[in-house]
Amino acid sequence: MLRVGLTGGIGCGKTTVSNLFAEFGVPILDADQVARELTEKGQPALDRIREAFGEQILNADGSLNRLQLKRIIFADAEQKRKLEAMLHPLIWAALNAKSAQLAAPYCILSIPLLFETKMEAIVDRILVVDCPVELQIERVSQRDRLAIETIRAIIDSQVHRDYRLAHADDLLDNSQTDNTLAEQVKKLHNLYLSISACQTRLTCDQHHHL
Repeated sequence: MLRVGLTGGIGCGKTTVSNLFAEFGVPILDADQVARELTEKGQPALDRIREAFGEQILNADGSLNRLQLKRIIFADAEQKRKLEAMLHPLIWAALNAKSAQLAAPYCILSIPLLFETKMEAIVDRILVVDCPVELQIERVSQRDRLAIETIRAIIDSQVHRDYRLAHADDLLDNSQTDNTLAEQVKKLHNLYLSISACQTRLTCDQHHHL
């Protein structure tokens, strides 16, 4: 199965793109969702986070206080690295296992920090959704009501826009507000179906010749 890694900076429209692919019946695996599942109450990852960061990151009911954990890791790069070293291998393994169980021509793996976490090896193609930085800031401030400085800090903590564009196999331009995004997704959907069909044929041919 063809595995397409969807990534892009904060506010570029990854969720919108995922939803457009989902309308074609494409399975979507979301790294953020997997991370949430891994850190649910009773999961081993939560125990490891508690041991590393202390009881302060727990709510009264023993569940993870995500806001408190965010505050800690955004204030200290070393703490952020520590958390990532714990979680990323688990997320990688979970995405791998989930995609292996799917029966579809291709799937979308939505991984916001695909480049930052060096997860390129888990996917066959990289799809970047892109828009100008000013538009990212505008969208995120409207959506999350965050201060401009906070949004800029998040953008600065991600790989540079130029890096993403240079390493993309496919690119979606989400700088317009009209329906161009849906059209672009439709074209890519057809492209991925044809690539998947070629892959399948190649595999079949190889078996045939063995």
